[in-house]
Amino acid sequence: MLKTRLTELLGIKHPIIQAGMGPFSNNNLCVATANAGVLGLLSTAGLFDKEGQPWIYKAFVESGEASMDDDMATVLEKILKRTYRLTKDKGGIFGINVMVSTEVLDKSKILLETAIRVREENPAMKEHFKVIFTSAGDPVPWRDAIKGAGFTWLHVVPSVKGALRCKKAGVDCVVASGHEGGFHIAWEPLHTMVLLPAVIDAIADANYPVVGAGGFCDGKTLAAAIAMGAAGVQIGTRFLATQESDFHPLWKEQVVKTEDRGTIVARGIVGPARWLKTPSSVIHLRNTVVKSPGVFTGVPDDWTTVPLELIDYERKGIEAVCTGDRENAMMAGGECAQRVNDLPPVQELVDRIMNEATEIVRNMHKNLAI
Repeated sequence: MLKTRLTELLGIKHPIIQAGMGPFSNNNLCVATANAGVLGLLSTAGLFDKEGQPWIYKAFVESGEASMDDDMATVLEKILKRTYRLTKDKGGIFGINVMVSTEVLDKSKILLETAIRVREENPAMKEHFKVIFTSAGDPVPWRDAIKGAGFTWLHVVPSVKGALRCKKAGVDCVVASGHEGGFHIAWEPLHTMVLLPAVIDAIADANYPVVGAGGFCDGKTLAAAIAMGAAGVQIGTRFLATQESDFHPLWKEQVVKTEDRGTIVARGIVGPARWLKTPSSVIHLRNTVVKSPGVFTGVPDDWTTVPLELIDYERKGIEAVCTGDRENAMMAGGECAQRVNDLPPVQELVDRIMNEATEIVRNMHKNLAI
């Protein structure tokens, strides 16, 4: 067992966060990871567009014990109550991941208000539903609501500047996410090996937990993060490829099939995104070069300037996954997909990661020539 500032802050057994991957539902994955002793995060991005992406909304409804007639807030409430019911006996700790980017602020407000209300109305949930994790936007406007409700607050950042803003805002733990991560990534291609130690050095507070994200998938990478001074890691793509993962079998299969240099960067809904390399995603890359060059030059655009056909192409690519259309499917994933070669149960994967990391940390001195 590896105890760190992250395990102490959240009351989890292992210093691992299961990424709140969207837009697809991960309601079952969150339960499995929380019960395995890591922080499980519920995705919420797929609840943003019931009319435009009903195939994703349907996945949330079916796995969350909700109804297609329910609105976004009601679906989230039912998912939260289900998750609590399925994790409380094993002491699982979970939270929600909410994107707070400009494009979706109205939806983010509804989700955060719902989460706060549901926990207040069900006080027993507070021992398990502990975390709100925000991403893809400015944390400062959310400080009073999240902190005032008593949640532990985590926010993901792509830069030192962002990390320092989080600490000033009162965020309890910063997640430094490198460019090798899956799906939504930063406009600037700063990778984990540079970003994570830079954030740790800039925070300069041994009691303030910093977590690494982007490229972490096993005990080796967890041990490396701890060696750099991190309190733990966030893992997405590796958890996507597990038996309990809600993601469509096509998506999981593509992660396992991905080989060396098997990912690309192209436009996503809220900026640059990392995709698994498929014929459809390669076409999307070529279109992005012409229609959204800021993805590669570091000059952000948004829905007022980017051609909407790029956004529509992404939506159709994800719809193809949900309908089993392999030819047109587009699936996001991190660079570490090339290191994923099986679909284990979540508990087996967590045990594997922790056993490997503990062994490496315990025997690190053996790598030294003394």
